[in-house]
Amino acid sequence: MLDRFLQPVPPGVTGELYVAGVGLARGYFGRPGLTGERFVACPFSGSGERMYRTGDLGRWTGEGQLVFAGRADAQVKIRGFRIEPGEVEAVLVMHPGVSQGAVIARADQPGQKRLVAYVVASDGETLDTVQIRDFVAGLLPDHMIPSAVVVLDALPLTANGKVDRAALPAPDFAGLVTGREPRTSVEESLCTLFAEVLRLERVGADDDFFDLGGDSLLAMQLIARIRNLLRTALTIGELMAEPTPAGVATLVRAGGDPAADEPVLAPVQRPEAVPLSFGQARMWFLNRLEDGEALYNIPVQLRLRGDLDRTALWAALGDVVTRHESLRTVFPDPDGIPRQQILTAEAARPTPVVVPTDEDELPSRLTAEATRGFDVSRDLPVRATLFAVPDGSHVLSLVVHHIAADGWSMGVFARDLATAYAARRNGQAPPWAPLPVQYADYSIWQREVAAGEDRSDAHLAYWRQALADLPAELNLPVDRPRPALPGFQAGSVPIRLGARTHARLADVARGQAATLFMAVQAAVALLLSKLGAGSDIPLGTAVAGQGNAALDDLIGFFINTLVLRTDVGGDPTFVELVGRVREGDLAAFAHQDVPFEQLVEEFHPARSLARHPLFQVMLGFRSTPQREWHLAGLDTQVMPSQAATAKFDLSFDLAEYRDEAGAAAGIDGELHYSADLFDRRTAEDLVVRLVRVVEAVADDPHLRVSQVDVLDDAERARIVGEWNDTGVPLGHTRLTAAFDAQVAARPDAVAVAAGDVRLSYARLAQAADRVAHRLAVAGVQPGDLVGVALERSAELVAVLIGVLRAGAAYVPVDLEWPSARVAQVLAGTGVVVASAGFAAPPGVGVVPVGDWVLSGPPLTPPYVVAGHGDLAYVMYTSGSTGVPKGVAVTHAGVVSLAADRHWSGGADQRVLFHAPHAFDASTWELWVPLLAGGQVVIAPPGPLDAAGLAELISGAGLTAVHVTAGLLAALAEEDPGCFAGLPELLTGGDVVSATAVARVAAACPDTVVRHLYGPTEITMCATVFDIRPGEEVPGPLPIGHPLDNTRTYVLDDLLQPVPPGVVGELYLAGPGLARGYWARAGLTGERFVACPFSGSGERMYRSGDLVRWTAAGELVFVGRADTQLKIRGFRVEVGEVEAVLAVFPGVTRVVVVAREDRPGHRYLVGYVVPGDVDGRAVREFAAERLPEYLVPAGVVALPALPVTPNGKLDRGALPAPDFGGLVTGGAPRTAVEEVLCSLFAEVLRLDRVG
Repeated sequence: MLDRFLQPVPPGVTGELYVAGVGLARGYFGRPGLTGERFVACPFSGSGERMYRTGDLGRWTGEGQLVFAGRADAQVKIRGFRIEPGEVEAVLVMHPGVSQGAVIARADQPGQKRLVAYVVASDGETLDTVQIRDFVAGLLPDHMIPSAVVVLDALPLTANGKVDRAALPAPDFAGLVTGREPRTSVEESLCTLFAEVLRLERVGADDDFFDLGGDSLLAMQLIARIRNLLRTALTIGELMAEPTPAGVATLVRAGGDPAADEPVLAPVQRPEAVPLSFGQARMWFLNRLEDGEALYNIPVQLRLRGDLDRTALWAALGDVVTRHESLRTVFPDPDGIPRQQILTAEAARPTPVVVPTDEDELPSRLTAEATRGFDVSRDLPVRATLFAVPDGSHVLSLVVHHIAADGWSMGVFARDLATAYAARRNGQAPPWAPLPVQYADYSIWQREVAAGEDRSDAHLAYWRQALADLPAELNLPVDRPRPALPGFQAGSVPIRLGARTHARLADVARGQAATLFMAVQAAVALLLSKLGAGSDIPLGTAVAGQGNAALDDLIGFFINTLVLRTDVGGDPTFVELVGRVREGDLAAFAHQDVPFEQLVEEFHPARSLARHPLFQVMLGFRSTPQREWHLAGLDTQVMPSQAATAKFDLSFDLAEYRDEAGAAAGIDGELHYSADLFDRRTAEDLVVRLVRVVEAVADDPHLRVSQVDVLDDAERARIVGEWNDTGVPLGHTRLTAAFDAQVAARPDAVAVAAGDVRLSYARLAQAADRVAHRLAVAGVQPGDLVGVALERSAELVAVLIGVLRAGAAYVPVDLEWPSARVAQVLAGTGVVVASAGFAAPPGVGVVPVGDWVLSGPPLTPPYVVAGHGDLAYVMYTSGSTGVPKGVAVTHAGVVSLAADRHWSGGADQRVLFHAPHAFDASTWELWVPLLAGGQVVIAPPGPLDAAGLAELISGAGLTAVHVTAGLLAALAEEDPGCFAGLPELLTGGDVVSATAVARVAAACPDTVVRHLYGPTEITMCATVFDIRPGEEVPGPLPIGHPLDNTRTYVLDDLLQPVPPGVVGELYLAGPGLARGYWARAGLTGERFVACPFSGSGERMYRSGDLVRWTAAGELVFVGRADTQLKIRGFRVEVGEVEAVLAVFPGVTRVVVVAREDRPGHRYLVGYVVPGDVDGRAVREFAAERLPEYLVPAGVVALPALPVTPNGKLDRGALPAPDFGGLVTGGAPRTAVEEVLCSLFAEVLRLDRVG
């Protein structure tokens, strides 16, 4: 019985039931994803066993009996609250008259989900549903009270004897309606409104809104209708207090909170400075920011064939401009604040512009006209050009700036132009009725409404909750990084969904009481989630702002943009996802009056010129045809504009079509994409995948998100199979056997070279035997852990092999570690092999190393036969809880690494051993040459510099050197030619600089550079990318393809493979996989999970690294899925550092981050509260307890940690440490000191250094 962290829960506490044992099924036939989700690694077994996640909730009694407590997946969400129906059922059956009860969530009516209870009476009892509902209300919170209680003779059952929830009848709310008729006209109006909202035939004057199935969402709809019809603004609290038509009528008669206080939209006295509407203000700002660019132009190009009356056309255009003030308004800002300046009709009348052109020049001329910008401070927001073509036809180019119109009101433009042209052809003025208001009246009214404190605050309160923790940016499968300044270049790809899919999708929407738009939104969100965008998908959509009839015939910028948020998490079915979308959309639409620009001001999202705020993907959907452009007596054809601009990363623009009988005829549209980010091929793939998703969920809407495949069969086979076809047979699977084979084959060959010391394979084997014998005498048994705390030396190599010969596994200890860290690492060992004077923790025996290792008499080691799954070593890395975790690596893992075909040289290779033996690069440096008959060349003590490395390469004839990414960057800057003569350079451990590799490749044209990637959990490395002589160095540098016998899977949150280009988490499998974390069963079960792509019950390691496939099958590293970092090649859990800083006296809050204030230089910085703590003292404190690479470069004391408006840590506001403040005043005394101070300052980017 476990919690969500796979930790056992105490008796009496509800948890989820997991079961294990020989009865466990192999999995689900043909369902690898579902198998991986439900059959997980068991953290309570060291044998790699699995356990089954039942989804059942239960608890232990004090006597060790299990009590069932419901289903984890039976939870429902009603009005934003998560509800466990079993909890409500348990209360129902507590009623003395109820023998059985069932509770479900129903969606029988559009736009609402209700909790309904079904009860069966006990023998001889008669049940009063109102009384039962009151009984429940006395024991449960409001959101858990059923909207209705239905009494049944018996609960319907399935053939298996379980409650058949699908057969439970819909509640008959109409049966609750009383007979009292309304007595007044107000009551009559209210009864009608109640019935409309509740979807009932009629409602009596004394009927309770909530008893008839009303809830808070329906209540908001009712309140809005009462406001519009009766001009009375109620609060939901007042409705709950008076929930009947008669009760609400008393509030209306008493005046309530009159909606008449809200400004009425009507012509008003204009102030001297007419304010801009919210939408206009945003358009004005963007126009100023982009210096009049054409980003927000609305171009319309009409091919006119026939006898065009040019005079009538120009007169008609003048009529339209005269009628609509918005088309003759400019926006000067004399004092820095823009205002509307409405020009007279005469001053704004369009000047006829007729341009003769031929068909060849026409497209370029139209594009030039459409992409010519406006300066809205002085240019009229509409211009017209008439192109005369030699065949007698004309093309009218109309360009309107978005500040004056939107897509909806361009339909008004089309209608008014047609009316005016028809009249002017006949020598008449257009027969229009005067407009009730002009746009300036609307903008003044909108500002007054927004200033209405109560209403505005209520709407903003909703959006604060709805947009809390909104993702700053969606992760999309882009082809290029986002530029700092967008170019706005766009492309488009057509989208076509057939009539059958259209009809089926409409049926799905109808079944969930949703609109087709909501179903399309759910499909788009599902697609983006499957393509790496996460489970929280915000989309933008435009809604018409003409809620008032006075605006129906007006041209202007009324469109408001809503942010619609879709939660794809939890692997819902598509119908469940549509339900979520419906619930969220209805709430958003109920609060759509808040202008988008006001939301941006309110939430202050991280602003960037590179991306759209709050959302980056737009969804447009039309269910009604666009108004056609038509001029009397002419064949009028709308020409497609080639002047598209990209306002968003992606924009789905769709429309549904129906035939003459009204039947579904298909959904057509376009995907518009930013060419800054996407290639056309990628956009085409997105469309193909969208069509695949929609067709799948339309055919089977009960598919879960995890079951919807965005890959076709060929792609899946390539990604899962072909790119992982790495299997090769291994000659040995035991380290000791593989080493012994080399001893037998070449006993006299040099195995280890350390300064003047040369050890042949035979001598090295003898030395290892002596160590094994000594360990056996010290009581070491097969399977034990033996610490090894030695400097880099020939003795160290012999000791490591000797530990293995004793049947034990070695635990490397870095002598630079603080004593506390050493004690933690050696806690699981009984013996440590160390140099004389090593201070072992209490309880750990020491086997001191001396001359006896290399020169003692031959000794017979204990007879031990290690299995391939036995441990070779346990290597400790940073742990998030403050305790380092030991990665338990097997013999088979090391042998598989060493046998890989990528390593060249065989017995001729001479590999430099210079990594600390507690760092996993040492595994490669030692075992690759030793198991191939090559030579380990041990570097002298101390760090390597360019000169020393060059001397080693030439002097020792090195064939391969491994350096970390950080060291490579430093050497490449200091002297990239230091690798000259080296056949093979390997690097990795962190993000490798492509620039550094390019410098080395240019300076050493004969050297092969291998970029290695892999966590310690996969035995040093899992993938490799080769840069061979003469090849171009790509940037960023891929991490490549899997090594022999290694498989790499890029998966989404539901363990499904993602397509090339899509970011997913990297999972690794193969013999190199570690057994797990030593003595950390829970963590092992969390990170080593069942592999859904193998039928053998194999495991895979969840790396936490985010990567993507290229089209060529190479992996590219993108970042981390968690807080784990790589600093100078070392894996760092900031939680471990924070745990140490937090215990410094006086520190109350801590956060540790990795900063990269200048490219390529990443370092840890600690931030502590309060501000009077001595940061240097905190750093010294940490240095005594942590390895050097975990010690922050600086510790900054702050009075408080900065937080976002949502109360989360604002990492972007954490200040850079001021290292300049640590500079002393000591001036240099000599010329050499002066030069050195200057060099120190240059490298550290400081003004001066003492």
